[in-house]
This record gives sequence, structure tokens and C-alpha cells, in this order.
Amino acid sequence: MIADFLWLGLIAAGLIFFAAGTLGLLRFPDLFCRLHALTKADNLGLALVALGTAGLWATPAAAMKLAVIWALVAVSAATSGHMIARHARRAWRQEDAL
Repeated sequence: MIADFLWLGLIAAGLIFFAAGTLGLLRFPDLFCRLHALTKADNLGLALVALGTAGLWATPAAAMKLAVIWALVAVSAATSGHMIARHARRAWRQEDAL
């Protein structure tokens, strides 16, 4: 019973991080700050939600599946964020050269 509240607390904390990332996306002034807010907050938010969900399901197979999903999302988010930032930086440099 108490453990369920712990897992639900982790899920709620993850949702708070998702909300903070969304707020950063809407409020920060430039692309690079927005990317930082999204990649950091969303990765931690997903980790907390996955950990809370794995605890609620309480099966090792489900926990492993969630860990693999989290790892794949974390790698893809970091890679796509890096690619977007690199493209934006190159476009920014070309504008300055003109």
C-alpha cells in the first residue's frame, strides 16, 4: 500500500518534469535553450514515469521492457536534439556570412 504511493509519487514527479519541459519550450527565447529544456526534462520525466510504472506492475519482464524503451527514447532524443542544434548552428553561421 505504501509502496504504491511511492510509485505514484514517482509518476507524478515525472509528469512535473514533462510539464517543466513544455513550459521551457514555450518560454525560452531561442532554439538552443528550448532544446536543452526539452531533452533534459523529458529524459528525466520519462525515467521517473517508467520507474514508477515498473514498480506498479511489479514484474521483472515489464521492468526490463520499460528500461529498454527508456534507453531507446533517451538515445534517440539526444541524437535528434544534437542533429537539430547542429543544423541550426550551421544555418546561423551561413546567415552571418552573408
